[in-house]
Amino acid sequence: SFERAGAERQKRKRETVLAQTLAARPASLPDVDLSHLRRLTDHSGILQHARYSVPRYDDGYCLDDNARALLLMASVEDSGTDERVLVNALADRYLAFVSHAFDTGSGRFRNFMSFAREWTEPCGSEDSHGRAIWALGTVVGRSDTPGKRNLAGDLFHLALPAVATFKSPRAWAYALLGIDHYLGAFRGERSVEDVRTLLAERLLALQAKTAGADWCWFEDRVTYCNARLPEALIFSGMRMLRPAMVEAGVASLAWLLSKQRAADGHFAPIGSNGFLERSGTRAQFDQQPVEACGMVSACLAAHRATGDADWAERARWAFDWFMGRNDLHRPLYDPLTGGCRDGLHRDRPNENQGAESTISFLQALLDMRAAQHAVIANLPLHQSA
Repeated sequence: SFERAGAERQKRKRETVLAQTLAARPASLPDVDLSHLRRLTDHSGILQHARYSVPRYDDGYCLDDNARALLLMASVEDSGTDERVLVNALADRYLAFVSHAFDTGSGRFRNFMSFAREWTEPCGSEDSHGRAIWALGTVVGRSDTPGKRNLAGDLFHLALPAVATFKSPRAWAYALLGIDHYLGAFRGERSVEDVRTLLAERLLALQAKTAGADWCWFEDRVTYCNARLPEALIFSGMRMLRPAMVEAGVASLAWLLSKQRAADGHFAPIGSNGFLERSGTRAQFDQQPVEACGMVSACLAAHRATGDADWAERARWAFDWFMGRNDLHRPLYDPLTGGCRDGLHRDRPNENQGAESTISFLQALLDMRAAQHAVIANLPLHQSA
């Protein structure tokens, strides 16, 4: 045990040196490694959690993670992967899970499934429903496989009506991101455009109602998946030719960014152990990979909307959190497994490498690589509102 403890100390020392080097000298982006994603995936779908890098059967599966994984596969496919057979097989599995989760009688998705393949609830959360619509719309808009596109389109239309009754701003935002991709393939589809208008105006009105001189946000509390709210406003405003909507999204994102910057300048997402109340102070820990992923994507959206190169730099700033430019100077990404650690505690990283964390890292990496490719190829990232 003494030898193991010494080896662990040496490993931590090497990781700290690596992280400090990365903080001082920006590194090139790593390759996309799907090894851990494959490890977490079985014939039913992707498992929620892992014990270290070993899949944990006890907690089974959820729609949230399978929708995230489906969305990720659409991004991988769109990037022109060399692993086409593997990506198609994984995408089929995740789409099959999403399809099985949908209850045609209620028009709602179930979320949690045990390892024994039994649903543990009759109806999932509004957020999980919105996330499924996001994934399905993305498949329709980005996949070039007709079978996946057709099934995703059928489910998208069956699931979309329920969103109009939802109260969750995040469910609205997720659905808006899916609608944006869907309408990229079927521009002018009136029924879908009407839902986009409804949800985008609700989100904009909520921001206008809640925001104040020192609080430019949608709620009186900043919680989880935060950057997806301004990102949804930015994309919706761009597509709807609503400059004021884009401006509101960019302003909210800038405010959120100011709340997630550490004293020495690195990205420090608001912790999940208390979040940030309007009249309180931000929780420093536990910091979650899903927050860094959302910030990367939202900053790139702001870059596209405004043409301001600072937003592209802020996307890289958020991505570097995964690589060790964070409060503990410890990398979250594990190149040995291809997985991502589940977050930062006050004194250490969470060494478990679950689905949400790994998918968050891979999605942020793909977003960054796509942006980098656009710059190298001299493609326009700016898109006027």
